Amino acid sequence: MGIFDKKHGGEKVDETADLPAYERDHSLDVEDGLFENAGPGSLFLAYFIYSCMLGLVNNCMAEMTILMPVSGGFIRMAGHWVDDALGFMAGWNFFFYEALLIPFEVTALNSVLGFGTYKALNSVWRDDIPTWAVCIACIILYAAINILAVRAYGEAEFWLSGGKVILIFLLFAFTFITMVGGNPRHDAYGFRYWKNPGAFAEHITTGSLGKFEGFLAALWSASFTVVGPEYISMVAAEAKRPRIYIKNAFKTVYWRFGIFFIGGALAVGIVIPYNDKTLVGILAGTSTGAGTAAASPYVIAMQNLGIGVLPNIVNALMVTSIFSAGNTYTYCATRSLYGLALEGRAPKFLRYCTNGGVPLYCFLIVMVFPFLSFLSVSSSSNVVLTWLVDLITAGGIID
Repeated sequence: MGIFDKKHGGEKVDETADLPAYERDHSLDVEDGLFENAGPGSLFLAYFIYSCMLGLVNNCMAEMTILMPVSGGFIRMAGHWVDDALGFMAGWNFFFYEALLIPFEVTALNSVLGFGTYKALNSVWRDDIPTWAVCIACIILYAAINILAVRAYGEAEFWLSGGKVILIFLLFAFTFITMVGGNPRHDAYGFRYWKNPGAFAEHITTGSLGKFEGFLAALWSASFTVVGPEYISMVAAEAKRPRIYIKNAFKTVYWRFGIFFIGGALAVGIVIPYNDKTLVGILAGTSTGAGTAAASPYVIAMQNLGIGVLPNIVNALMVTSIFSAGNTYTYCATRSLYGLALEGRAPKFLRYCTNGGVPLYCFLIVMVFPFLSFLSVSSSSNVVLTWLVDLITAGGIID
């Protein structure tokens, strides 16, 4: 059986486990691309093109995963079908990519919980939640959920993902209803902001070159936001009947790209102009709310239309979505390191599993990374987020 031999020290696959909810939807981060002064047109094109590229990746990943549903996912496949050197590089790069996403999500959660500092929205959220307390709570909860193996992880993700789905369709409904006039101002604005100030914004320089730079900025945002099928392959070895259920999971990816990412990019470009005074002020630091949900184009659009309660609901749903993301990355980083150990690309002691199938030592190493979120105690959350986004995006593009 070669490198896929299940007799590697200690690998234990839960054949009865239900397929857990796979991969986090970064679609809730689509709005970040607008912050790069790309404009709605550039944003839509960037997400459309990048989603199509990952659709092709999905085809390849699905075929390999269904043929050989192994623990460790695509990082083991790279070494088997291409070259051991590529498998080593891809494996460690993806491990650090996943592990660094955990403190990113914890830091993002702190930012969202700081929504109460933006008084202009009449927020019902507290503005005195200690940053360190949120970090500690997330670390404890992620540890508790993931140490209980795939069954507990899948159950937690099932419920946490519900808020994520509700949020994205709530924002879609908000976009459609308000654009046709269903808002307190009875303003049927439609695609007004695609005409004024325009669909393509200038970024860094002016003219056509500046608009192309805006598109590239949106494409960089898409490379961080749009995630492919790698997370599905990570759970293949622990899913019940992977050649049936994993195949069905891969088929849904195309719909996810079309609805969540491409649709989200279109919607966010409809509800607010890229030169909105509130948005520009927050990003420039002249207004409060930077790094919190108050900087969301959707929240700003709700404020502009005189809708008072909905921003608080959106913020609450964002909390569940972000916590769910950190939970997913904890699981995937643990399995990535375990896959490296099975291939001999990490120390052998990392192959040890508990009776429940949890790679114990891999899990303990991964749980060191969330402590990086304590950087936000001394630096503002949005500064730490910028550091982590740059590292994570580079790692994701390499893989």
